[in-house]
Amino acid sequence: MSDPNPTRPDREDNRTFLQKIAEFIHPGPDSTDELLDTLIEAEHNQLIGADSRKMLEGVIRMAEMSAGDIMVPSTRMELINIEDAYDTMMHGVIDTAHSRFPVFEGERENIIGILMAKDLLKLQRAPELNIRALLRPAVFVPESKGLNDLLRDFQSNHNHLAIVIDEFGRVAGLVTIEDVLEEIVGEIEDEFDIAEDEGDIFGLPDRSYRVSGDTTIERVENAFNVTLDSTDPDEDFDTIGGLIAHEMGHVPRRGEHHVLAGLDFVVMHTKGGAVKWFKVAPVPAESV
Repeated sequence: MSDPNPTRPDREDNRTFLQKIAEFIHPGPDSTDELLDTLIEAEHNQLIGADSRKMLEGVIRMAEMSAGDIMVPSTRMELINIEDAYDTMMHGVIDTAHSRFPVFEGERENIIGILMAKDLLKLQRAPELNIRALLRPAVFVPESKGLNDLLRDFQSNHNHLAIVIDEFGRVAGLVTIEDVLEEIVGEIEDEFDIAEDEGDIFGLPDRSYRVSGDTTIERVENAFNVTLDSTDPDEDFDTIGGLIAHEMGHVPRRGEHHVLAGLDFVVMHTKGGAVKWFKVAPVPAESV
């Protein structure tokens, strides 16, 4: 009679004697910090490249992060009011240059769906369409949702945006698949991004200039031969983006203008509430 519970053969150990001794003397990492140190050592020994090491570090760190750690807070969310006129909606879409917008009805907390910018264009050809019919279901996730699980949900459900809610069920912010991926690969460039070797200030064909929001104030002053002083003497700023946002008194939005020291700063692109790029030109003499 055969044994109903046969003993499984042990898996063959192909390690050499020297490998076993080496592993006994230098055991594997026991913590995340040790694992990260191992990656740095692997890069130093030219076993992996710098980019690979950074991506692996991102994957490891992401496992300990949640949606609340990377979300755009509710105060910076660009929303569309379902009651707004079509022209108002279209101008908002153009000004912010996003592809997806949470839509609310009544109060900002009452998000009823997600509107794709490309879907809004359908109303131009078919005004009889009801905009509610264009809305896609909004996905809600708790602040505590792990980024690994969130990325898996984005992939399986084909969603690119989720509304983050706090422990009381209130809207805390939003998170996109791009936000999650950037934790692994670093910032994902878009059509407004310029390579670092092209500089933070460069000329445009119309004799204006594109200026990065994180350009130092000193560099802007030297480039345009101006003095940029804050209206608040108690405040000190390092970057032009921080100074202009303070002078405007609110989170800058794409398309907004602000004149300072004879220069017209036009917000070209924002991300996460910060200005990525300005278009800067001297104010015409007749306008001064």
